[in-house]
This record gives sequence, structure tokens and C-alpha cells, in this order.
Amino acid sequence: MSKRFRKLSHTLYECKYHLIFCPKYRHRILKDEIGEYTRREIVNLLRQKDGIEIIEMNVQAEHVHLVMWMPPKYAVSEVMGYLKGKLAIRLFQRYERIGKRFWGRHLWSRGYCVSTIGINEEQIRQYVRWQENKEKEIEKLQGNLFDEDKG
Repeated sequence: MSKRFRKLSHTLYECKYHLIFCPKYRHRILKDEIGEYTRREIVNLLRQKDGIEIIEMNVQAEHVHLVMWMPPKYAVSEVMGYLKGKLAIRLFQRYERIGKRFWGRHLWSRGYCVSTIGINEEQIRQYVRWQENKEKEIEKLQGNLFDEDKG
């Protein structure tokens, strides 16, 4: 197995995602000590999910970028709900001033941005064409083998 792919019991996969999420109204609260704490807590929270690995992370004052491996057994929405929910609770507990600033203790904007990372479309198309040609070659060879047995 190539290092490019990961394996579950019945699945071979390469699922990498670029995720972006931000505080409500893009408030610039994720800087200095709060930004460092956010970075550490993201690492701690995602370690609790089996098979998730952070490849790159950038916590900026008003948003977070994550590039990570995620097994197909998880839905992106499930992981984002878990991460944003737990992270908000931990930030509110540690920094009370943040909790007072956000009405209803809603820290994050509702949505997020997600993009897949992997083999590009042209590479996939070439692979599919190659597989089709390879299959035709095998059928031709096997057909000839069975034809020889009849003689």
C-alpha cells in the first residue's frame, strides 16, 4: 500500500480536506494568548477522533484554516460541529470576556468552508481510461486462451 492512501478494515482512502471557520461577525479575537490556546485545543480535540490527522493549521485573528486527513467514516459536518462546539465551550470557560461579548454564547459563525484535496480531475479521468484499456487487453487475452482450448 502506498503512503498516499490510508486503510480502514474494508476501505482504502485518501480523504484530505481544507476547512475554514471564523468567529461570529469575524471578530478578531483569535490573537495572542487566545490564538495559541485555540491552536492547542484544536489539536487536543481532533486527537480524540480516531484517524483524524492535522496536516497544516493556521489560526489567524479572525479565522482558522485546517488541512487534515479524515477517514470516510466521519462526515465533515459531524467533525465541524464537534470541533466548533467543544472549542467554544473551552474558550468561554477559560476567557469569560469572550462569553460576555457574544450574545447567547454563540462564538462561531454558523457555516464553514470545506474543500477536498486529492487527485485532480484530469488524473482521475486518465486512470479511468487506463483501467478501461487494461480491462480490454485482459478480456482479449482471456478470450484467446479459451478459444485455444476448443481446438
